[in-house]
Amino acid sequence: MTSPGSSPVASQRIAEVVRERILSGQLPPGTRIKQDRLADELQTSRIPVREALRILDSRGLVEIRSNSGAWVTQMDLHDLSITYRVRERIEPILLVDSMPNLQPGTVDRLRALQAEIEANDDVETFIRLDRELHWATYAGHRTPYLATMVERMWDTTQHYRREFARLMGSHGSWMINTEHRLLVEAVASGDTDSAASVLALHIQRTRVELARNPEFLRSLSPDRSEPAPPVT
Repeated sequence: MTSPGSSPVASQRIAEVVRERILSGQLPPGTRIKQDRLADELQTSRIPVREALRILDSRGLVEIRSNSGAWVTQMDLHDLSITYRVRERIEPILLVDSMPNLQPGTVDRLRALQAEIEANDDVETFIRLDRELHWATYAGHRTPYLATMVERMWDTTQHYRREFARLMGSHGSWMINTEHRLLVEAVASGDTDSAASVLALHIQRTRVELARNPEFLRSLSPDRSEPAPPVT
């Protein structure tokens, strides 16, 4: 592998590699990331690795602690609840901003994505398709600072959504599908008020279910004394 070097581009590239490992669950919450190990694996110096971890710290995916290095950010039920409460309020704003500017064909794409979701029973596929569907509804936004805030919250909660989806299984899928269909039809009709209401309810219901099922967090508490697994 060619060394990424120590340029800002290299640091960004390393940050994206680590971000993908976090979002995929390869580096779960509470995992320690050792800079020297990561630098060895990516055949680079510690400088771009350190800068990459600072980038991820600014995005909320990594927590850098004095005297103990970098850790994948871990959330408790209170953190998740607050994050979802914020999402309930700002994502409908992003959606309303986006809807008048959506490209022709967006609704067909949304319906196709929802059909894939309903035909699927794999958690990883659901996580990918669910994210793609919601972000397709936001594609027309003209408020990049708001979209950046929303993306950060999606990233920092992705591992918890994955584990929660595994816990709920088919029990919760029918409600998700119902809410998705209502959202798509509101977007199709250009009804911003209904779309915003459905989206807020969709996020709120997840928050309530998380509070009712805190046991899913028990499997997400690795021993923080252990080093991170290799990033390859």
